[in-house]
Amino acid sequence: MIDRIKALLRQVETLEAHSAEELEALRIKYLSKKGEIPSLINDFRDVAAEQKREVGKFLNELKEKTQDRINELKERFEQGQTGNRTFDLTRTAYPAPSGTRHPLSIVKKEICDIFGRLGFSIAEGPEIEDDWHVFSALNFAEDHPARDMQDTFFIRHHPDVVLRTHTSSVQTRVMERQQPPIRIICPGRVYRNEAISYRAHCFFHQVEALYVDTNVSFADLKQVLLFFAKEMFGANTDIRLRPSYFPFTEPSAEMDISCVLCGGKGCPFCKHTGWVEILGCGMVDPNVLDNCGIDSQIYSGYALGMGIERITNLKYLVKDLRMFSENDIRFLQQFEAAN
Repeated sequence: MIDRIKALLRQVETLEAHSAEELEALRIKYLSKKGEIPSLINDFRDVAAEQKREVGKFLNELKEKTQDRINELKERFEQGQTGNRTFDLTRTAYPAPSGTRHPLSIVKKEICDIFGRLGFSIAEGPEIEDDWHVFSALNFAEDHPARDMQDTFFIRHHPDVVLRTHTSSVQTRVMERQQPPIRIICPGRVYRNEAISYRAHCFFHQVEALYVDTNVSFADLKQVLLFFAKEMFGANTDIRLRPSYFPFTEPSAEMDISCVLCGGKGCPFCKHTGWVEILGCGMVDPNVLDNCGIDSQIYSGYALGMGIERITNLKYLVKDLRMFSENDIRFLQQFEAAN
């Protein structure tokens, strides 16, 4: 019986049909109730018990290969093909347009590449976070305004669970499980409970950087910021640092760059100041290091954070933040050359 099965296997491998009628005849010959394979299955009952396992294996293989070959020939006819592959006559005569990367993805990659050349690695974390990693570990006071419902999305029935308001929560997670040296950037989406307008949205994207080691100083931070600004906006870009306040850094600063349009001379875009704000930064507060299990008597560090939408606006002069999330193909096609 095995010889009969092997002979049929060789036949099945070379089956061809040049019309639907021929294909139906093959199906009837091999797979119908009175066909070759059902006939073999009926004879299988008379096979000796010690041979049933081997014969059954060949019989199953024959049935599967026959069905596969019939389906393959049928698919050819359904696609308007016989024998060799031909042109698909149902395909449109116009080439399908290729897609492009989103402008935010383009800018995020550029930012990550710049910091990557400085030795920073990428770290990621959950968008649904707990109060500790988003606020408490970062030195936010219990009555800090950022904890208020006006700024933060809280998960219903879980007052300690929030949608992260910044990617600093990734920094706290990394510091909890890793001892210095730490050199990371944290790109990701964040959420704020704000009214949607041309200049604000309830979700946006950030990239934050963190460097913790021994003897890290504000001078180190300034050199990184200067390098980033010149790589991102051009070699002639100047920076300035203004004192500011953030709960998780001390001292803190905000960084401006010379206006990309007027070169610092003053124009409506920079409100005739010659400067445009792009990010916040500072030395990591010792309390934050201690909260995360890092000895602030030995280690110090700096952190910085920027909105990707803000940087994209500066590079491409996009005036309405809502355009980034509307997926208007006319808007996205403008960035084909940047891919």
